[in-house]
Amino acid sequence: MLAISGLAFLWYFLVPALGAALSRRQWRRFRERFNRLRLRPLLRSRDYWRGAGGETWRFLGELESASEGRVLWARADNVTVPVFLDRADVCLLPRDGPGLPDPSEGAPERIGWDRARELGEGTKVFVGGLMERRDGRLGFVSSREDPLVVIFYDCPDRELAARTAWAGRGGGEYLNRLTPYSLALGAACLLFMAAYYLPRPAFRPVSAVAAIAALAPLFPLAPPGVLLTAAYRRLAWHSRLLRARCDLARSPLLYLPDRGAGGKAGRLGPEGALPDGERYGFSRHAGIPPGALEGEIPLIVPEAAARGGEGWLVFGALPPGAALPERAGDPFAVFGALPGDPGKLAARFLAKAYALEALAWLLLMAGVALNAVILWNVVAAAWPG
Repeated sequence: MLAISGLAFLWYFLVPALGAALSRRQWRRFRERFNRLRLRPLLRSRDYWRGAGGETWRFLGELESASEGRVLWARADNVTVPVFLDRADVCLLPRDGPGLPDPSEGAPERIGWDRARELGEGTKVFVGGLMERRDGRLGFVSSREDPLVVIFYDCPDRELAARTAWAGRGGGEYLNRLTPYSLALGAACLLFMAAYYLPRPAFRPVSAVAAIAALAPLFPLAPPGVLLTAAYRRLAWHSRLLRARCDLARSPLLYLPDRGAGGKAGRLGPEGALPDGERYGFSRHAGIPPGALEGEIPLIVPEAAARGGEGWLVFGALPPGAALPERAGDPFAVFGALPGDPGKLAARFLAKAYALEALAWLLLMAGVALNAVILWNVVAAAWPG
């Protein structure tokens, strides 16, 4: 019985959990790299022709063509830049209607060279990373330590940063690239064990347990445990929604000083600077600003689900003499209102997300255990003698 339990734990839980951890780590690094790139200057034609080699830049443009050697050519602001895709992290942002996509279905799709070269001319593309001279031409290149981030998208430039922060995490992480192989190997091992012990009358209970364990991947889909699986999926979706809201709530802190020290707006300086030198900061309000009610000031977190008692903050560029922050010239700069301190708001979202995720897994395991007990009782009742 110990061997059966060990095999089931290894192939049905441990290996998929390892794949989930690797997937989550990969997407977390993707979001971190993208956020670092948001603080880099946008490449303009004057910067390119002046010589931008050896520096890290952002680039927003359109796909022009693809050539041999895994090179894409992107154009913007009267300049065409080669993008060398070796070691690059290339993603296709999901197409969706107005607003942010469903976080359960909106993860960027990682694509390879063959798929990237098939994208049509005029496809919008974001490139972030180091510029170096290669093959006699200045272009974007990857290194082992700092791969390029290349994102193809189909939304207004001002929505790209929010959509990427919102969607930049994996989907159902248990169902990762290791899971199908792990479940198949686990089922094969347990079925072999069941067949091996079946001819021995004294070990037939062991054979029955092994056969039941081999069917464990089907338990979440069988009644009555499927009801708990449905609750698990709903709670897991809501947990992912809250983690995405956490990322959005934190996003204004990228541009403010001392953002690593607690993430509390009350301890932050009154203003920071955007990559182009524009002043950036926030204003405090006792209630929701009229502009947010009228739609002139967007809500940074969709639906402003958590309304704290600390008042509202409006983030944006700070032009001289303006009563309220305004939309910045940088399309990635966050402009909008939050119901309270962004650090505390993000912490509440994250705490609730972890609690819901833990509850979701408990319900899923309860459903699996329920179906396993029912199946065992059916087998025991039908067992001869």
